[in-house]
Amino acid sequence: MVNDDISAALGGSAIRPGDPDWDAARRFHSGIGDPALIVRASSVEDVRSAVALAAREGLEIMVRGGGHSAWGTLPGGATIDIAALDDVTLDGTRVRVGGGARWGDVARLLASRGLGLSSGDTASVGVGGLTLGGGIGLMVRAWGLACDQLVGAQVVTAAGDVVEVDDVAQPELMWALRGGGGNFGVVTRFDFEAHPLTAVVAGELGIESDARPVLRAMRDLLPHAPRELTLTYMDVPPMDPSAPAGASIAVVWAGDDENAARAAIAPLLATPGVVPRDLGLRAYPDILLDGPEFDPDAPMPGFVGGNTLLPRLDDDAIERLAAFREANAASVLLLRSLGGAYGDVPQDASAFPAREATWFAMAGAFDVPGLLDAAGRARALDDWHAIEARGAGVYGNFTTSTDQSWVERMYAPPTLARLAEVKRTWDPGNVFSRNHNVRPA
Repeated sequence: MVNDDISAALGGSAIRPGDPDWDAARRFHSGIGDPALIVRASSVEDVRSAVALAAREGLEIMVRGGGHSAWGTLPGGATIDIAALDDVTLDGTRVRVGGGARWGDVARLLASRGLGLSSGDTASVGVGGLTLGGGIGLMVRAWGLACDQLVGAQVVTAAGDVVEVDDVAQPELMWALRGGGGNFGVVTRFDFEAHPLTAVVAGELGIESDARPVLRAMRDLLPHAPRELTLTYMDVPPMDPSAPAGASIAVVWAGDDENAARAAIAPLLATPGVVPRDLGLRAYPDILLDGPEFDPDAPMPGFVGGNTLLPRLDDDAIERLAAFREANAASVLLLRSLGGAYGDVPQDASAFPAREATWFAMAGAFDVPGLLDAAGRARALDDWHAIEARGAGVYGNFTTSTDQSWVERMYAPPTLARLAEVKRTWDPGNVFSRNHNVRPA
């Protein structure tokens, strides 16, 4: 039972099981949690008080921003909900974003000022979780990861201190915030450097042929394509009206030069079976997706597979990925192009893994009764592990597992060791452990 001092110190912002607001407070975008305590923070001071008191009570802390993380489903601990910290302010091209803001709101404000950030592909995703995990967005080749655009932050530490962080003031903590996850404190403000952006050229290419030649054409095109171009291949089974079945390629060009965009994808359009659909100028916020919220009456099935950052999309990798999709009727295959600005960042300049990767790949079979039995699950997992073995790291933001072993698949040993040293400095008691947890050195 949580000490009543917590409720007294935090007033109505502290919610416990049995309180009138409990059921609403514990429901989030991707599930229903069962923590010992939820604090709805409306100020940095609320966050400080919540962190200090939860630490005193021996409660592990989970920070909720956009609410897409699976970590919110773990029982016990303290959830600090920072959704109210969603202010966005601009000073020229410097963007200061509250830790609870969501990317759709940020994108709309920036678009009204002729600016943009590469920010994932879903409007409802929180700025905090996506950025701290890296952020492979729709303009990753033009501007890099979301965390590559991060130039400063405000962090409430495990000790309850408020620390201003940048490459000069706290360089090691700043390094860790760029891809090291929520291991080091509550980030109550993110400072980004935005880019001029009046519009994007975006659309879809339909695929009416075997995946293999199309994937080879994409692979051969991207090394020579302008970095304004990012491509995402997706093949999904029949699921719901918001995710039409079949294979397609999402095209995003970071800028308003439609002729240049069409010229860049011309070799791909020459591939048999590739059909253009509705390619044209768009406002960047309009191409962000709206992911459906958790429905307790129709929970998502299990997912047998994973993701990896591929240094090379060679013919063998293409064959394995295409064969995985074909072998599992209820499965999904996604590839997003990397390189460009993503690859410009030296490996030791951020905690994010595999800067040599040229493609992000994800594949998984949905564990639907009647379609996947024990043998099928084992086969799918073996097939996926053979694909992941070709990669150089795992992207934590695209995992739904709360298994702590994933952290060793995400980071190379030198990076993990460096993160552990930063963790020892800022969170030696591992208070912030409801995440892909880096344990203190």
